[in-house]
Amino acid sequence: MKTVTINVEGASQSQWSTFLLELNLMKKAWKRYGVSATLKAPSINKIITLGTTHVESTKKNRRSSK
Repeated sequence: MKTVTINVEGASQSQWSTFLLELNLMKKAWKRYGVSATLKAPSINKIITLGTTHVESTKKNRRSSK
């Protein structure tokens, strides 16, 4: 197993979330080539879940029932 440590400074919360989502996309893309990667960060599961869901499915319908 090989380990890489990345220290990120100066990123806003939005940039941090986007960074983690892009790393997750790389992880998924490399999986088909036999590369197994794990990501460890605070609240990473929550960020990935919220970042990969479709907005339409989570948005409430605000129209009246008339």
